[in-house]
Amino acid sequence: MMEIIQLPVLSDNYIYIVTCEETGMTGVVDPASADPVIAYLMAKGKKLDCIFNTHHHEDHTGGNEKLLQRYPDCEIVAPASETARIPDIDVPVKDGSAVRLGMCRAKVIEVPGHTTGHVIYWFEKQNALFCGDSLFSLGCGRMFEGTPEQMWDSLKKIRNLPDETHVYCAHEYTLDNAAFAETIEKSNPLLKSYRKKIEKMRSKNEPTVPSVLAIEKSINPFLRCDHPAVKKAVGMEKADPAEVFAEVRKRKDNFRG
Repeated sequence: MMEIIQLPVLSDNYIYIVTCEETGMTGVVDPASADPVIAYLMAKGKKLDCIFNTHHHEDHTGGNEKLLQRYPDCEIVAPASETARIPDIDVPVKDGSAVRLGMCRAKVIEVPGHTTGHVIYWFEKQNALFCGDSLFSLGCGRMFEGTPEQMWDSLKKIRNLPDETHVYCAHEYTLDNAAFAETIEKSNPLLKSYRKKIEKMRSKNEPTVPSVLAIEKSINPFLRCDHPAVKKAVGMEKADPAEVFAEVRKRKDNFRG
């Protein structure tokens, strides 16, 4: 079993503290800052064994250095292709790598697009996917470094995971993403009902993350760029899905909800 604790930090980031309940080993995913992590660990009497970074951006690695100072035996697990941009990596990983946190095992999947080296960590037995800025609830990350073809291929890798997978993304963007998604699939009844649900959640300051992949497959336009309804919505019925994705992503980049 794995305990997952969600810490909201900065304006909209989430840090995840994960603990193998059998061994007590504890890791943190994408520590944007160190102080909230240290405060939580001290309150619970835990130490930090591992840092999992999905990519090199500062709001995912900003806490690394201070956490290493506080927990010098902690290992950093991060993309092998980003070793030049993430200091002090102990365990460089690539597509297909397996990493462990105590008795909990994760498969590493490379998902270039947001950055060229972006990886995600899939804990299959725990139905938990830590996906950084590759996939958001009802959205996806901007393509700062990759191409539409790369990003679409990456999203298909995620879409192929089991429906019951819980999606732990790194930002609370869901309301804005829902507003945009409705410009693409106005008549999707599942999307309309889900938007009402998350509006209620956010009015109570409740997180909309994690999401469930089955839901994302049904209402996230970025996972549906090969679906007839999405292709028709952007006037690209005969286009390649990667081209459709590029158009949807461009519209989102320019969206002002």
